[in-house]
Amino acid sequence: MQSKESHRPIGVFDSGIGGLTVVKALNRLLPNERIIYFGDTARVPYGNKSKETVKHYSLQISYFLMKKKIKMLIVACNTASSVSLNTLKKHLSIPVIGVIEPGAKAAASKSITKKIGVIGTLGTVNSKAYVKEIKKKQPKAIVYQKSCPLFVQLAEEGWNNNKIAQVVADEYLKEVSRKKIDTLILGCTHYPLLKNVIQKSVGEKVWLIDSGKETAKKVKDLLSKKGLLNNNLMSKGNHSVFYVSDFPHKFKEVSQRFLGKELKHIFKVELK
Repeated sequence: MQSKESHRPIGVFDSGIGGLTVVKALNRLLPNERIIYFGDTARVPYGNKSKETVKHYSLQISYFLMKKKIKMLIVACNTASSVSLNTLKKHLSIPVIGVIEPGAKAAASKSITKKIGVIGTLGTVNSKAYVKEIKKKQPKAIVYQKSCPLFVQLAEEGWNNNKIAQVVADEYLKEVSRKKIDTLILGCTHYPLLKNVIQKSVGEKVWLIDSGKETAKKVKDLLSKKGLLNNNLMSKGNHSVFYVSDFPHKFKEVSQRFLGKELKHIFKVELK
């Protein structure tokens, strides 16, 4: 049975614009849903912030989105997912989903050898959040991690499928590849843009897990179970709204690259 709240939008937030890859996955899987996105572009990155600061930022953004009458909150930031998820669940009355658990679950399910690789920012790798979640799903799994900080710059510059990107990917991933992994989690929302070069580096036999896509699947399943799916076909193509805390250099160009289309209805706001 469809709930009266089903017409409400889904809230998504990230420390920057990388979370737009999650929005892209949501648009594909749930075209009737309206998204309200917040990118904390003035305070990115979160990876070098203390846990207390990340929790504070996450709550601040969540309360802003709650005022928009959202029916679900998606924490698209890997750092915020690893640090703030439990805090947000305690403070909010709506379902809250992070990107780490869906990605870890998919990897644990897909892997046959139980040798799983995780690549992400230094903050995500140091948190061991993916390792902990994978071990919950598959205690016998052996997890190899690698931070790939230059991937973020490559993705934002649009250097996602050239010789430079391939050289960087080969260098980063050669150690992980030697471990004979059969599954690799793209543990940063920027990394799906580099999927082609990453696949070449690790080989075609390694299954790549896009945490954004896996999160979108979980969102659809949870909305369906709670009767919150927007089944109104007339709402397809409804305008999503995007908020940022700053307009950084080349914002429009970079954000369109991540979302795969032009962003409309973009607003800069100051959080109090």
